[in-house]
Amino acid sequence: MDKLKLIKDKIIFQKEDAFNLLQTWRFKEEKIVFSNGCFDIVHRGHLEYLASAASMGNKMIIGLNTDSSTQRLKGATRPIIDEYSRALLLASLAFVDMVILFEEDTPYNLINFVQPDILVKGSDYKAEDIVGYDIVKAKGGEIKTLDFIEGFSSTGIIKKIQREG
Repeated sequence: MDKLKLIKDKIIFQKEDAFNLLQTWRFKEEKIVFSNGCFDIVHRGHLEYLASAASMGNKMIIGLNTDSSTQRLKGATRPIIDEYSRALLLASLAFVDMVILFEEDTPYNLINFVQPDILVKGSDYKAEDIVGYDIVKAKGGEIKTLDFIEGFSSTGIIKKIQREG
């Protein structure tokens, strides 16, 4: 079996391409967990955060900001890693079932499309302020926040490289 193909098949470039799989998961009453981010330089903090989020349900979906979206949010020098490489890396994680790229600055439309059972973000957000809170609450879903691992952030890693480079 081609392992790389299995990983690549988890990456969705147009949300509509996920429709049939989402319908299948819903029919099987799978609990769908959703989180999103730029994941520019994937590090231990991301891995622990995403693994914890995935443990909350049966299927883990990551909404991934495209390069242009990341640049608008993080600045002209970001992302460091291109969107396809970031998607491939995230899709290679055993606990990730789907990575969907989105162009907008927020994943609101994507969350509305996916209709997750659980929406997860970092604890630097109040649940009510998380994009998609209204969508998930309206369907009877849950919003969860997870603490970050101290000392791990893409921005911090980039600054360290710049200081030591």
